Amino acid sequence: MTEVILGGRPVGAGCRVFVIAEIGINHNGSLDIARQLIDGAVEAGCDAVKFQKRTPELCVPEAQRDILRDTPWGRMKYIEYRYRVEFDEASYREIDAYCHEKGILWFASCWDEEAVAFIERFDPPCYKAASASLTDLPLLQETRRTGRPMILSTGMSTMDEITSTIDAIGRDNLLLAHSNSTYPCPVEELNLRMIHSLQEMYPDIPVGYSGHEVGLATTWAAVALGATFIERHVTLDRAMWGSDQAASVELAGLKRLVTNIRDIEKALGDGVKRLYPGEEAARAKLRRR
Repeated sequence: MTEVILGGRPVGAGCRVFVIAEIGINHNGSLDIARQLIDGAVEAGCDAVKFQKRTPELCVPEAQRDILRDTPWGRMKYIEYRYRVEFDEASYREIDAYCHEKGILWFASCWDEEAVAFIERFDPPCYKAASASLTDLPLLQETRRTGRPMILSTGMSTMDEITSTIDAIGRDNLLLAHSNSTYPCPVEELNLRMIHSLQEMYPDIPVGYSGHEVGLATTWAAVALGATFIERHVTLDRAMWGSDQAASVELAGLKRLVTNIRDIEKALGDGVKRLYPGEEAARAKLRRR
């Protein structure tokens, strides 16, 4: 399997699992919340945090723009809400400086071409294409033109759509994330063996897992099944307002998630049978012959 370099760190079979804490829009437009989530990801030992970037007038369907919605800031049009949760350039400058100060990588899922041009100003290590964008070839091709690695999430997609998109955008510097786009996802629909299926179909592409389930055990299972990178949404409180909060991991859980991923990596070993020094005493004591 080919390794892909994200911010100087190799991602692929045999490499350390690359752990992404997705902040997404769980900051609810607050830089203070964003900083707290970055701090939590750093303390947990994550490799990167990820945001989402949209240009609302390009991403919100015209028929949806004027629909009134209850929000933490009162009742407002949906398009106004979308602008409220989008960070501007000055905010991202602060995020960029803060992540550099804390020593953690950051990047974003871009939902439109203008968003790609916007995030390019910050020299990101890679881009993420959200599951909803898997069939948006103009957006994916614009993202590929940056020359940066791209993580392609495969939720809400058929195998024909996945193969067609990969054929269209190429395999170079590409990573695939198995995912289910139900928020939160029932465990019986996670279908983690798709990690193996994608690895068999695309042995030259690192395959990882983007989880939206409640709990941590299934994400650990994804690591045991060979996921080369992991992404989970993070939140300060799963009861906070926002569509992604309930499918997110709180910071104490994030720390436990990463700690146990590192233990699983050590426990998996290399598959070569050997006699360990700690077994010698038991061998001498218990073997009859």
